[in-house]
Amino acid sequence: MTSSPDPGPGAPAAAAGSCCAAGRDAAPSCAEVVPAPGDRPAPSPDAIAHGRRRLERALPIPAATFLMGSDDADAHRADGEGPVRPVHVPAFRIDAACVTVEEFAAFVADTGHVTTAERLGWSYVFAPHLDAAVRRASPRPAGTPWWRAVEGARWDAPEGPGSDAAARGDHPVVHVSVDDARAFAAWCGMRLPREAEWERAARGGLEQARYPWGDDLTPGGEHRCNIFQGLFPMRDDAADGFSGTAPARWYEPNGLGLFQCVGNVWEHCADAWDRDPAPTGGSTADLAVEPAASPAADPALVRHVLRGGSFLCHDSYCNRYCVAARTASAAHDTAGNSGFRLAADATPGPTTSRPGPSAR
Repeated sequence: MTSSPDPGPGAPAAAAGSCCAAGRDAAPSCAEVVPAPGDRPAPSPDAIAHGRRRLERALPIPAATFLMGSDDADAHRADGEGPVRPVHVPAFRIDAACVTVEEFAAFVADTGHVTTAERLGWSYVFAPHLDAAVRRASPRPAGTPWWRAVEGARWDAPEGPGSDAAARGDHPVVHVSVDDARAFAAWCGMRLPREAEWERAARGGLEQARYPWGDDLTPGGEHRCNIFQGLFPMRDDAADGFSGTAPARWYEPNGLGLFQCVGNVWEHCADAWDRDPAPTGGSTADLAVEPAASPAADPALVRHVLRGGSFLCHDSYCNRYCVAARTASAAHDTAGNSGFRLAADATPGPTTSRPGPSAR
């Protein structure tokens, strides 16, 4: 394995040896595009009502002090994975799985939400998933030539015009920014998970195991997550059953009932990006969820944490399908390998989500 930096879908520029998308500043800008109402799926009252009751289905996670981070030899120290430190996490609730395409469609139908990728007119798509003509016509960022900035790529057209996510209704929604995730959270009365909450839940009750199920990537030869097999980036053998995303509830859940915490898609968290770990003995109650940015900072450039790795993680480039792995994303960054799940406080009360135009 290599420990070369992998700044992920929100980095200002992707480093050599990484498999994740660069930030929007690494590709040419495109004209803003606001979809016509006819582009939107028809509302489904049952689906909308089900989506608004999402909080009722969140898994309760009891308060605990756990060992956060990793000191493994191949941990990415530049990303702030270590040192290992005890962190107390108060009780909270979290989604069993990432928000799916079907669930996001209900939110869009109910609110008319226009995603960041739609407004800006493009998003990053993994080049081997494109037909040859689109691949040739789409710019590629420096350092990560396996990505393309595809005009018209968005949550319901994940490979751009002519593609359709309808057949992937139970897959995680992708091409969504942290702002899109916050808007969805406000709609259903939840919030993004704090980073310590995410790792506490992803570990499934195991102490310092590398994966949510233990230390063996394929116990008994069984694939337990969706990552890249083969010769990256040219050939994905899909030995785990998938080239691209997998259904959000595929494979066995961890000991706390969470599905797909590593691999598949990177997951947005509430915390602002900081390479310095939480203080030893710290508590999520003591840490700012979103430290205030400098008044001069462009909100679109403020970076936030993503966790979990994606279907593009591969040993030859990175090992970010471990529970301690982390990367960053700017508020307006989107790609075909990032999504989100939601969390909430243990008892009903005000959430940390910021209500926006799409909230009712």
